[in-house]
Amino acid sequence: MQPNLTRKTPKQLLNPASGYLTGYSHTLNPYAGCAFACSYCYVREMPVAKFRREPWGSWIDVKEGAAAILLKELAKAKRKGPVTIFMSSSTDPYQPAEHRERLTRSLLEAMTDEPPDFVLVQTRSPLVTRDIDLLQQLGGRVRVSMTVETDLEPVRRAFTPAAPPIAARLSALKRLAAAGIDAQAAVSPVLPSSERFAERLAEAVGRVCIDDFFMGDGSGGKRTERLGIRRIYEELELTDWYDRTAYLEVLSALYGVFGEERVYVSQAGFLP
Repeated sequence: MQPNLTRKTPKQLLNPASGYLTGYSHTLNPYAGCAFACSYCYVREMPVAKFRREPWGSWIDVKEGAAAILLKELAKAKRKGPVTIFMSSSTDPYQPAEHRERLTRSLLEAMTDEPPDFVLVQTRSPLVTRDIDLLQQLGGRVRVSMTVETDLEPVRRAFTPAAPPIAARLSALKRLAAAGIDAQAAVSPVLPSSERFAERLAEAVGRVCIDDFFMGDGSGGKRTERLGIRRIYEELELTDWYDRTAYLEVLSALYGVFGEERVYVSQAGFLP
């Protein structure tokens, strides 16, 4: 089912970063709402989702005129100090609506005209490769962080049925790397994976970060617990993976393949 799209003109686009994203000056969300509707998404427990009558994933707000607003905000913010942007903190900038709306692309175009000091593009969509030309123009000012929580498609389908397949994401990472773009795989959150997960990631990218519900949902795992995703682990008979120490085995495998200097844990992996 296609989400309901609403067009709104935002009062502002750049918002002060805080909490887990301390280290950035601003967050930037091209859309409100996210059609990927991942079962474990912490945003489901935030006001942007809780105060809407429609279920999370069934609605998208398209921020019209965003590029012009961003240009003005960037110029103003840069006069006050370094501008580092996390895009996006509560939506995927390359969710399906972006194919047609091209909103995220317009924001990247604005950034090439008025460059921030740094922007991290956080996505799970191979659509990001469409904008390789703009990412190349931003050069060392940008990093693409591609979520790859598992290498097992049955696990991906159980937790994130509307999200792109894992193979497509790994292929996108290879394309980004070949284009000279700084990119990383974000094993965030850690989901059940195979023994070859680390090797498969290393075939696609040279940098990886790892995070789980307990470190990364902003509440020590309480937000995630309220979402009831334990049930999915039970249905898959993989409850051992829903544990505060589960990430350590994956982390050890990543260290063994990548080396400790190319593996980042939790918040450190998302910093500018």
